[in-house]
Amino acid sequence: MTAEPVTAPAPTAPAPTASAVPYGRIVPVTVHFDDLDALGMLHNARYPLLVERAWSEFWQDNGVRFDGDWASAGDACNVVRELRIGYEVPVTRSGPYAVHLWLERLGRTGLTYGFRLCSADGGTTYARGTRVLVRLDAATLRPTPWSEAFRAAGRALLRPAD
Repeated sequence: MTAEPVTAPAPTAPAPTASAVPYGRIVPVTVHFDDLDALGMLHNARYPLLVERAWSEFWQDNGVRFDGDWASAGDACNVVRELRIGYEVPVTRSGPYAVHLWLERLGRTGLTYGFRLCSADGGTTYARGTRVLVRLDAATLRPTPWSEAFRAAGRALLRPAD
């Protein structure tokens, strides 16, 4: 029995605009040669890393950043409560891709965001998942409410109810 290689579409399309998706935001990311495993596929641990980089870029563009001081980190002082990811099509080449980001739920002290690692044009989904975050008070490490500025930026990403 001979196994046939699984190949994914080449990532050659230009990056989509934010209006290319009905909700959320598309953030371009790059898969580098050293992100691929011995089989020539994007290593499973790299998917969440690419998603994290996309979210970091989004939040930094909206004034949320961590500069090394937890006491003044504000909304950047948060922890992951849960991460779920499903792999749909292997990424088999380095190059330009994108992460589609959105919020499923924006609560008082927590949120659930959704994501897709996709082709640069948003047309092919390689992986999708959700992650639950909880904002913490830096002094007590207990849940604390998101700031209004954070909530305003987050509301712009909320996925409409089906």
